[in-house]
Amino acid sequence: MKTQNQRAWLFVTPVLLLVAFNALIPMMTVVNYSVQETFGDNLFFWQGLDWFEQVLRSERFHNALGRQFLFTFLILIIEVPLGIAIALSMPKQGPWVPFCLVTMALPMLIPWNVVGAMWNIFTLPDIGLLGYFMNHTLGISYDMTQNPLAAWVTIIVMDVWHWTSLVVLLAYAGLVSIPNAYYQAAEIDGASNWAVFRFIQLPKMKTVLTIAILLRFMDSFNIYTEPFVLTGGGPGNSTTLLSIDLVKIALGQFDLGPAAAMSLIYFAITLLASWLFYTLMTMNDNKS
Repeated sequence: MKTQNQRAWLFVTPVLLLVAFNALIPMMTVVNYSVQETFGDNLFFWQGLDWFEQVLRSERFHNALGRQFLFTFLILIIEVPLGIAIALSMPKQGPWVPFCLVTMALPMLIPWNVVGAMWNIFTLPDIGLLGYFMNHTLGISYDMTQNPLAAWVTIIVMDVWHWTSLVVLLAYAGLVSIPNAYYQAAEIDGASNWAVFRFIQLPKMKTVLTIAILLRFMDSFNIYTEPFVLTGGGPGNSTTLLSIDLVKIALGQFDLGPAAAMSLIYFAITLLASWLFYTLMTMNDNKS
């Protein structure tokens, strides 16, 4: 009888312990707060599912969730096609390849809080380069601290600048993996550029695009640092996304019970939406 070597678990155990410490224990703490009420001095009182019911019926929660979905929707419909277009225009060989790849990767190397601070200064109406140019050169009234539309445009453009590179790099990796024989066959058949994209490039990029869409969905749906540093959720509550509202409830109002319940609902929505995205995008693969 063949014996199995279990010594590999010695290498996996430290990782499992680290994940348990950084994920499972905080998760159980949040679950504990979500079903209890505390008035200080570590005195807890059983609350049951009241906090979940309160959050789900809250108009404030519905508004913040709607803004979060709107932001994620706009990010996906802009960044995914734009990333594919940039990847298609990049050279596939030659000395310009490393230059383009490094240039694309640079925005992702900047820390999130620095990105928010950069764009905050960049878009100030009087001293910011973009704000001054829009107001004094083009004559367009632009002030993200007063105009909700300007604030929304600013956070969307900021995220597009910061994260479109991820879609570009993943799409480019899918493109360069396509053998030249496919292009040669398409050229012999007289296929147009759209036909080559539709029947060769896009199917070959499907796997990496699935990864890109899932990553961008989860990241944009849970975004916090950049819009908070840039607008603080304002003007008013116009850019108060669900993540920002959650922090306001937890740390601003110190309502730990409702904040814990909201975070679990937030987590469940993210998991459910990601599962739906993945299921829909891989449905044809599973059938075949």
